Amino acid sequence: MPHAYRNPVSIHSGRGSLARLPSLLAGRRVALVTFPEARGLGLVDRLQALLGDALVTVIDDVRPNPDVAHLRDLYNTFWQSDAPCDAIVAVGGGSAIDTAKALMVGTANGQFDELVALLATGKPFVPASVKPLIAVPTTAGTGSEVTPWATIWDAGNQKKYSLHLDATWPEAAIVDPELMLSVPAGTTVSTGLDALSHALEAIWNVNANPVSDTFAVSAVRDIFDCLPALLKDLGNLDLRERMALAALKAGMAFSNTKTALAHSISYEMTLRHGLAHGIACSFTLPLVLEKAWARSPDRDRTLQLLFGTDLATATQRLRAFLQGLGVKTEFADYGVADSEAAAMIARAMDGARGKNFIGAAALA
Repeated sequence: MPHAYRNPVSIHSGRGSLARLPSLLAGRRVALVTFPEARGLGLVDRLQALLGDALVTVIDDVRPNPDVAHLRDLYNTFWQSDAPCDAIVAVGGGSAIDTAKALMVGTANGQFDELVALLATGKPFVPASVKPLIAVPTTAGTGSEVTPWATIWDAGNQKKYSLHLDATWPEAAIVDPELMLSVPAGTTVSTGLDALSHALEAIWNVNANPVSDTFAVSAVRDIFDCLPALLKDLGNLDLRERMALAALKAGMAFSNTKTALAHSISYEMTLRHGLAHGIACSFTLPLVLEKAWARSPDRDRTLQLLFGTDLATATQRLRAFLQGLGVKTEFADYGVADSEAAAMIARAMDGARGKNFIGAAALA
């Protein structure tokens, strides 16, 4: 069958690749978006030394799961600032990059509420103005550095918005594993499993194609092999580099397919039960694998490259992998009753991401 694959992000990866940042910016004035701990880790000082006078402002009040209640003031201040910038550099995990993507899209009146109103329509729109973004992940998992998507949460109203425009592809990504050496064990696992979910979700996906499969299969194999070893040796730069590359490949895979059922379930688990994203989108992977099996001969062939031909063995291996990393794999483990879980899965099937799942039509 004919297929197409597109990813416009310029990728710079490997040890020491952060040094490429000034040449990529080519003299443009920069707003840095990063996480609060970046100063204590010396990262802000390092970037200041690297960028000099080109760094005009630092936004380091990034919070996990960027929420409208917090983003409103950040956004309004950014677009009404007396220190204008030409580009944004996001340095951090998925929350920092998602925050930067929200900031890069300018509305006609420079007000955040106008952006939320546009997102609430669920339809694409052309921003009044855009700041180009260079994304520098400090965790191996998000994939956001090579995708156009950002998730904006509204916990007060139990909603989430997906920001996804042609304009929100990063201009460039810098994936430097040296920036990931200080990531603690819990975050290493959570973000690594986010990458695993990205890769598997790209396989059991109606939008999958041979190019996305190539990235996804390689990413899954690397994560299976590397993540348990990294958890035992967090300071191992070789393992950090392998995980960074695996997460990048997973991002390249789902940048064209989008995510599917496991992510659709995860949003409600995060909103209603407070589960961290990486765990919320990965603890159901064995369940989703069962639902994906034997739905499509083409998808079965790809899944069997990873798991063999026996479903029971496949799900047992995936469940054991997660449990070996300390991740519980049943809804009941997170205080969700069977009836609530069934209703949650049904709602997830009807969601935009759920409809990307190869079994959605048969299971509806």
